[in-house]
Amino acid sequence: MNIFVSNINYATKDYQLQELFEGYGEVSSAKIITDRETGRSKGFGFVEMGDAEGKQAVDALNQKEFNGKILNVTEARPREEKPRRSFDNNRGGGYGGDRGGNRGGGNRW
Repeated sequence: MNIFVSNINYATKDYQLQELFEGYGEVSSAKIITDRETGRSKGFGFVEMGDAEGKQAVDALNQKEFNGKILNVTEARPREEKPRRSFDNNRGGGYGGDRGGNRGGGNRW
């Protein structure tokens, strides 16, 4: 079972999240999501564990205090595919467009 955990204290480390969930069974992985550029925690993460143990952990840990914050713990939903951005000039996105210079006033040589 993949478990979504939000409202995690920014100082919490992966191993601390794993230890919290290990009280309910074997944890396959525990990962706090971080910002790519800064490396800082985004305040949420994912824990993977067996289905029966995972359900028990979700029930027990949802709305419980951990490291000074009240956790939100739910079964993770499958990731939704985002549509790819089109760079079609006819739709106003992307490159090009009429960006000519010297549009109003100013000196013309």
